[in-house]
Order: sequence, then C-alpha cells, then structure tokens
Amino acid sequence: MGKLSKALTVLILSALVLAACSSESGEQSDSGKNHINLLFNFATSSLDPNVDTSYVSLRAGITETLIHLNDESLKIEPWLAQSWDSEDGQTWTIQLRDDVTFQNGNPMDGAAVKASLERAMKDSVAIKNALRIESIKAEANTLTIKTEVPFPEFPSELVHPNTSIIDVTETDFVNKPIGTGPFAVSSFIPGTAVNLVRYDGYWDGAALLETAKFSFNEDANARSLALQSGDADIVFRPEVESLDSLKAVEGIEVESTSTFRVHQMTMNLQRKPLQDINVRKAIDALIDRKMIAETILKGHAEVAAGPFPSSFSFAPEYPKKQSGLDIARNFLKEAGYTEADGVMQKDGKPLELTLLTYSARADLPLIAQVFQSDAKQLGIQVTIQQIEIPEEYMAANRDWDLTTYSNLTAPRGDAGYYLNATYHPKGALNFSGANDDQLTKMIDQLNSTVGQQERSDIAEEIASYVDGQVYNSFILHPNTLVAYNSGKVKNWVTSRSEYYMLTNELDVN
Repeated sequence: MGKLSKALTVLILSALVLAACSSESGEQSDSGKNHINLLFNFATSSLDPNVDTSYVSLRAGITETLIHLNDESLKIEPWLAQSWDSEDGQTWTIQLRDDVTFQNGNPMDGAAVKASLERAMKDSVAIKNALRIESIKAEANTLTIKTEVPFPEFPSELVHPNTSIIDVTETDFVNKPIGTGPFAVSSFIPGTAVNLVRYDGYWDGAALLETAKFSFNEDANARSLALQSGDADIVFRPEVESLDSLKAVEGIEVESTSTFRVHQMTMNLQRKPLQDINVRKAIDALIDRKMIAETILKGHAEVAAGPFPSSFSFAPEYPKKQSGLDIARNFLKEAGYTEADGVMQKDGKPLELTLLTYSARADLPLIAQVFQSDAKQLGIQVTIQQIEIPEEYMAANRDWDLTTYSNLTAPRGDAGYYLNATYHPKGALNFSGANDDQLTKMIDQLNSTVGQQERSDIAEEIASYVDGQVYNSFILHPNTLVAYNSGKVKNWVTSRSEYYMLTNELDVN
C-alpha cells in the first residue's frame, strides 16, 4: 500500500472513530448550549474517584478534594476544607466549609466527609498507605484526624484526586458518583465519554458552561484531527508531529507548559538480571536522552537527570552520566556478560528483556522502540509488550523487566509524594519492588521532618541515593501539551499539576 493510500486509510478510520464517539456519547454534543468538549488521552471504565487512576472525576469537575494545589505558588490552599491545624503533626483538626452541598442537595458535613474518606481507604490500599490515618472523628463541620505516626505533610496528601469527597449514600460510584464539583454526571459510556451538566447549587458559583463533555481517545493523531474538524474544543496531548500544522490553523491555540512529570524506565528488581546494579547501569547508559527529547518530543521536554525537574530545590546536582554502547558494554562485562555470535549472554544464557509500554502517551512506545533498537546493537533481545493500564498491569504481574512509564513526581510541590509512592515498601507506585532498608529509613525520616529547608535537604539526599542505586532510569520531563479552539474556548488554564481541567470559570465566547 502506498503512502497516500495509507494516509487516506488513517483519515477514514479516524473519522469513523470520531463519528462513533459522537453518536455514542450522548445528546449533548450538538446541544447548541454553552458547551465544551474536552478530549483526553486516557480512557476510563469507571468514574469511581477513589480508585480511578485517570482521575477523571476530579479533572471533569465532578468531585473535589479537601485541599487544593495552587499551580502558581506550588503551595496547598483551602478547598472543601476551610482550614487545618495540628500541634504535634499527628492529630489534625480540619474545619470544613459550611456552605457546600453534594450534587443531590445533601450537605457536605463532617459525617459525610468521614464516611467518604473511610470508604476511600477501604477500597484503595494505596490511599490507605498514603494517608496513614488511625482514626477520624466528626462533629458538625469539624474533623479530628489522628495519623498512625507524626506526619507533618499529611495535609498535602489530601490534594490527591483519589481522596475526592463523594456522598457514599449514593452507591453507583462507577457510573454516577455524587460529588461537590461544578458539574454533575448526566450520562457515562465507559471508555468513551462522560456527559456533564451544570450543578446550579455549586458552592463557589454556578459554572458558566451549561453542559460539557469529557471524552477519551488514546490515539494522539485522532485527537489532533478531532480539534481540526471541530469535534473537540480542547485536546489534551495532541500528536507532537501535528503541533506545527495546528498552530497554522487560525483560531487554534497550542500551549506547551512545563510540569512535574517524568518519563522513566521502571525496573522490576524482582527479576534476576536487574538485581545486578551493573545491568541496571548498562540499561541506563543505553538511553539516549538528548536524542529522545529532540526527536520524539520535538524539544517539548527537559532531559532528566533524576525524578524531579531542575527547578525544584530538592533536585540535587547529579554527577555527569556516561552513556553510549561502549559504556553499557563495559557495565555488562562487570556483571559477567560477554558477547558471543552477536548475543549478550552469561553462563550460556542470553540477556532477554520484556519491556512494557502503553499507547495513551504516544511518546512512550516510541521511546521503547528506540531502546529496543539500541539494545539490539549490544546483542540484547528486547520484546516490547503493549498494555492498557500500566498501574494495574505492573501491580498484578511480575513477568516483565522494564516499563516505559510516566509519573507526576511533585504534584504538591513537595518530594514526599513521589519518594513514598515509588520507593517505600508500602508505596502505591512501587512497581519496581524496591525494599531497601537504608532507603526506607531515609524516607521515614523525611515523613517526620517539619520545615521546607530541612525536608528539601533530606529529599535531595534520597534522590542522590536513588540515583546511585539506579533503581529506575529517568529519561525526560515532558511538557504538558494542550491545543484548543481559542475562538470558542474562554478562560482555559493548563494546569501544571494536570489535576484541574473543567472548572466553573471555563466559558465559551
């Protein structure tokens, strides 16, 4: 098939997909009202805010959390909680707003929030481990929460989308969670879209939009085409290759915003080859970060030296990394490997690696292919396996060696979230299986430390230690890319945390 035929086929298929989405996703797509359609890159089969790793309920303005992250100052601020205080860092008094109702009209009081948090901890081990709550007492609009140990950074954990507050007396959490946000669920088609309607009783002022749609398509090219055709008003992470053509279209605005995200190569430390630090160093040396940032991300990224962008105070000055085939070959030699007949092997057994990746972030499969090609030059066979939901697959399966994975590292402006989630034995994102006593002790020390400078110093020490152990390889910090119809969309803000998207201030011209 020629290039023209292939291009036509892609366009036709994309059009069919978009048409199907439009016809399936409900009555609001052509409502003629103050309406916006945001097209997101991750699909979800559930709107349950306490377990959905795509955070759709928060992003779509259905639910809210007790505490909010200010994207400009990177400091936490009141949201559903009016204030919080603790004398010892272990017993916390949280005063709730007294003017908030759920979308069914029920009041959001202390008892409702207590029930919501307890439900979140019951249904999500990750949230249970993150919050470390021992007990919750509710009296009117006041909560008294005691954590298992002194935990000065506890309030920042209440920013996490999985701690969203919902009315647990309404039990259809998958299809219609009842939150406190500016938009209520009108209808939901799993994997396709959630249709939203304005909640007129919203505590912070009714939304300017009457309706909205938060739809899903994991194909970056299809997202770009949807914006150009008018089927979407805002697209999250359009195809990088399409950015110049999108910018050339009158009325389309493209934003590239630095964020707190890192693309990394997650290593499964339970696999025997990767238990050797020299093998991990060889893998790290094989990653051509500069080339990947310039060719795959077209410069919309910062080369990563560690998990945290260089702008953070807790990002250390790392020793310069050596990279390239010869460096990787030398590390493998230290690990006892030799090349024979073009195959890297040890004790007669070839070095073969299974590399997971997923298409919802279009650059990750490309990074996987580059790594596969470079590894082949050393005689390493890398088998790429496509998965859908990386968190679910990595947590449930240990039959893989590496994963190209993307993660927010400091969405609260603090290092504690990522270090706890990724390297503590109880961490929700510890897919590597890291269980290093010295590292755990350092993280526990961080968790009990008060004061920004003191915390930054410890976090910097931990980041340097992780770098030395090469438990994961950090590739780049990608910008958040958003394109939208500026002739129609008004008051859009690209959130650095990627948490806040459909707000009550979003409007149409």
